[in-house]
Amino acid sequence: MANPYRELFRAPGSVAFSAAGFVARMPISMTGIGIITMLSQMRGEYGLAGAVSATFTLSMAFFGPQVSRLVDRVGQSKVLPPATGLSVLATGALLLCARYDAPVWTLFVFAAIAGTLPNMAAMVRARWTHVYRDSPKLHTAFSLESVVDELTFVVGPALSVALSTSLFAEAGPLVAAVFLTVGVLMFVPQKSTEPPVPADGASTASSGGSAIRIGSVRLLALTLVAGGTIVGTVDVVSVAFAEEQDAPASAGIVLSVYAVGSALAGLVFGTLKLSTPLPRLLALGAAGTAVTTLPMLLVGNVATLAIAVFFSGLFFAPTMITVMGLVEKTVPPSKLTEGMTWAITGLSVGVALGAAVSGSVVDRHGPDGGFLVAIAAGCATLLLALVAQRPLTRRLAEHAADVPPAGTTADAEPANAPAGLTDATSPHP
Repeated sequence: MANPYRELFRAPGSVAFSAAGFVARMPISMTGIGIITMLSQMRGEYGLAGAVSATFTLSMAFFGPQVSRLVDRVGQSKVLPPATGLSVLATGALLLCARYDAPVWTLFVFAAIAGTLPNMAAMVRARWTHVYRDSPKLHTAFSLESVVDELTFVVGPALSVALSTSLFAEAGPLVAAVFLTVGVLMFVPQKSTEPPVPADGASTASSGGSAIRIGSVRLLALTLVAGGTIVGTVDVVSVAFAEEQDAPASAGIVLSVYAVGSALAGLVFGTLKLSTPLPRLLALGAAGTAVTTLPMLLVGNVATLAIAVFFSGLFFAPTMITVMGLVEKTVPPSKLTEGMTWAITGLSVGVALGAAVSGSVVDRHGPDGGFLVAIAAGCATLLLALVAQRPLTRRLAEHAADVPPAGTTADAEPANAPAGLTDATSPHP
């Protein structure tokens, strides 16, 4: 039986842009924790370190969709280099300010500017969409990207902390900036797979305003906020529970098990040929996500916690993949990168929110209180998915009505599609 992931990379240029995108997206997971590690070592203030890192995270949440909106208007190759350059320069300035004891306000200013780094996960997904639009292979591509996201958030933070603690305090954020620079410099020159700018350019992309004004995008982003809250809660509660059990080192094992469960589910999900409507798949994934948070209340040791989070992780990647599929099916092509960025931003905001809320609850009520935060977030994920059913179904119908009939130029292979992609635009069965 053919390996769908091997078939995925038969498209010319796919290996190159995927590899470059992997390198360029590492800073998203490395920089925040790197700032915390750096400042806690250099200034001895965890409160300051957390506040500066939060500033960076919130800045990414604000600037990411704006950068992606510009990308939709004028193209990746024109926007990514200056956005990356500004972020890297600001990161360098932040490291210098930390090293030479500059006033505290400078740390916040440059952390905010550093948040202009482009959301490379969305950029890579936009390229897969260009290469395999209306092909079943796009589902496989989104599944792969979800697994890659898991990998970066497992490897990135650990690498950043290890660099800052074993070499010098600034090493983690510094290497993250290097990864961003090298990755983008490798990614941008690959013109054959770059999504084209709409024929009428900026006017088309800007018509109707931001993609977040589309109801389906708001619902999907909020669903990922709720889902991300579970992830952030699992991160914090796993550490707290392991410390309570006098086995702090085992927290890393628990988190790895969670990521492995999600990654395995994502890989399997990507091989399936699905006939279930996407809104229903979203509801099923959200239901599974909610139900699998309940066993966390029954854990008695690290081993049972690892088992519980493994099953919880099984529903995370498929839900994320379904959300991205819905974004691709409900957002106009001229706003696709921005729409995907809003969804990923929702996830990042949820992770930060989950870490903050669960951390506060754990301080007051211990790990059991943190587990309740995960259950509440699971219920919210399911509720949002159910509320979204009718609007998403209606939006999908509207999108299908806007698709030109077979035989028109819209069904032809894109003029700038990589050579050899004769099946890339075949209709989805």
